[in-house]
Amino acid sequence: MKRVAIIGAGWAGCAAAVEATRLGHHVTLFDAARTPGGRARALTVPQANGPDLVLDNGQHILIGAYSSCLELMRELGVDVDAAFLRLPLRLQTPDGQGLALPSSTLARRLPGAAQAALGILKASGWSWIDKLALIARAARWQAAGFECAPTLSVAGLCQGLSPALMQSLIDPLCVSALNTPPERASAQVFLRVLKDALFTDAGGADLLLPRQDLGALLPDAALTWLGKHGAEVLLGARVNGFEQVRQAEGHRRWRLGSEAVENPLFDAVVLACPATEAARLTEKFSSAWAQTARALTYEAITTVYASAPKGTRLTLPMLVLPSSPQAPAQFVFDRAQLGGPAGLLAFVVSASASERDTLTAQVLAQGEQQLGLKLQALQTVVEKRATFACTPALARPGAQPIADARDSAFAGLLACGDYVAGPYPATLEGAVRSGLAAARMLGRSA
Repeated sequence: MKRVAIIGAGWAGCAAAVEATRLGHHVTLFDAARTPGGRARALTVPQANGPDLVLDNGQHILIGAYSSCLELMRELGVDVDAAFLRLPLRLQTPDGQGLALPSSTLARRLPGAAQAALGILKASGWSWIDKLALIARAARWQAAGFECAPTLSVAGLCQGLSPALMQSLIDPLCVSALNTPPERASAQVFLRVLKDALFTDAGGADLLLPRQDLGALLPDAALTWLGKHGAEVLLGARVNGFEQVRQAEGHRRWRLGSEAVENPLFDAVVLACPATEAARLTEKFSSAWAQTARALTYEAITTVYASAPKGTRLTLPMLVLPSSPQAPAQFVFDRAQLGGPAGLLAFVVSASASERDTLTAQVLAQGEQQLGLKLQALQTVVEKRATFACTPALARPGAQPIADARDSAFAGLLACGDYVAGPYPATLEGAVRSGLAAARMLGRSA
């Protein structure tokens, strides 16, 4: 049995901790914050008149193709059917225009590609020329195995599609999946997301809208499970650094610089912290890996929570909003339809660049113009480093900061997170898969 330190209790760290414990290792999970979940966690907002409001530090969605997330939640005892509102993919504006995949029981049994084609043919607001052009383009992508030149952008991939298709489908799909504008987003990663969501299993593109706060979906359940299975969880415990120490018979272990643990010696260390922190911790062991991690650039996501007049109910739990520099929100969520307070709306500004106050004012004006609602701001949450910018031919650090096969002593230093090299953008699914993979690289305890 290895003694394993996992630094970071976000979704990747929680997944790694659960899997390593399940494989028979003794796990200690560290996090400098006192609330687990990293960039996908619950947020308590005090209210002057009434009970505190539990929000998320950003509105998140999952899709049916997030198989690793959903499987892990079930194993941790989360009732997935109760935790999410599951809907066929709908990317529709307040006036009902846009794509909606079929919702009938018979149609939902069809393969994902057939469902996508039906949705395109029935889409409102698109001309028949647009619909046939999109189906033909999707068929070309499928015939090419959803592969393209690594240097190609999403805008380049979709060149020739009409402005109507770009604004109502490609743009919102791209910013929601990659959090990077189409002119700067990786076409190869975008195609991988389309393949897994729309062209693989039926239901892969289903929207899973959380009815519970993000903490309850995975981090809280993971910490409860870890406690029951003998793992040690140390929140509010910062790791200042670590070093290798040589012991008897040439065996080497890792000594962590943390006052939170009595015995600081570990057989393996898994870095599940943000890329910048992982780069700081690994600089003296692998400057090349640290440099790659540090070179990542980031996109912000802003969520504006606002209160609408009593009795407000949007036509769908999630709507696409026509966006512009003056009307920056791309999506709005009706939290009342997701188990939240009546009248609570969440506006999401992906790849946001403006300041908090400016965005808040613009979103309130956008809500009045596009939804006809007088809104009052409740809370604006800005995650300045929400995701890495998923650009073409991006170099992402690997799971092994020191990948020198000649020196097996460094095999016990691993990294995981949504930024680690892989086929997906910075998503919850990418984080969970990375965490599971890192734990499995430790091997099973004898």
